[in-house]
Amino acid sequence: MTPALLAFIPSPSRGVFYLGPLPLHVYGLTLAIGVVAATYLAEHRWKRMGHDPKEISQIAVWIVIAGVIGARLYHVITDYQLYTHDPVKALQIWSGGLGIWGAVAGGAIAVVILARKHNYDALQLSDAIAPGVVLAQAIGRWGNYFNQELFGRPTSLPWALKIDLAHRPDQYKAFATFQPTFLYESLWCLLILGVLLWAERLPSHRRGQTFALYIALYTAGRFVFENMRSDPAHTIGGLRINAWVSILLFVIGVAWFLWLARQPADPKDASGVDAGHEAMPGDA
Repeated sequence: MTPALLAFIPSPSRGVFYLGPLPLHVYGLTLAIGVVAATYLAEHRWKRMGHDPKEISQIAVWIVIAGVIGARLYHVITDYQLYTHDPVKALQIWSGGLGIWGAVAGGAIAVVILARKHNYDALQLSDAIAPGVVLAQAIGRWGNYFNQELFGRPTSLPWALKIDLAHRPDQYKAFATFQPTFLYESLWCLLILGVLLWAERLPSHRRGQTFALYIALYTAGRFVFENMRSDPAHTIGGLRINAWVSILLFVIGVAWFLWLARQPADPKDASGVDAGHEAMPGDA
């Protein structure tokens, strides 16, 4: 028997709602809202950099498609054991299972290709998109809440997340409440968003540093959250694969950020953030 708790965060009883005969998966809805929010923010930032905001909407769909494909491939590859007995489940994205590293890799490849095709500056385009990406992540994590997945280990903290028995790992069936890692990561992403918007206003800011800083900050937090999670995962040397990837990308992000800081100043380094442009909501 577990002791009675004074407080906890309840989990939704279901992650699917119906509009007549049509199922509405909240996981997919949060992803869609995140994409819309990211595109809106990127359009405003691209405009402030002196470009046509419509250019973002024209390429956004390809970046999203590449990101989703990369995210799903990364998840299926690193958690292949979940699909060996039912390969068709690998296509059921609405049930959860998108690896952020695959999404970033797929999206980054699309950005480079599209920037070359349309003669955009790839670093400037990456800077325009990065804050929107982390905002989308903050929103998308709530899909994990509705799916009752990717939570942390058991805890009795007042903000613990109550998980239904059917969703608990076998070794934790006797526990009812767990660390709400989805909430921690969502709040961390919102903090990163604020830091990115603040940092690029500094006179020393260089083109590409917003994206590099996003990589460094997100991976720092993700390493912590990854080691709190209770879901099964492949490990190397006692660490989950995603934790190792976080370490690697953190080092790359920091090194890239510092390298860019040593580059000569360029008119594009200001990322269009100056007194001559209309202020964007949230930039105060």
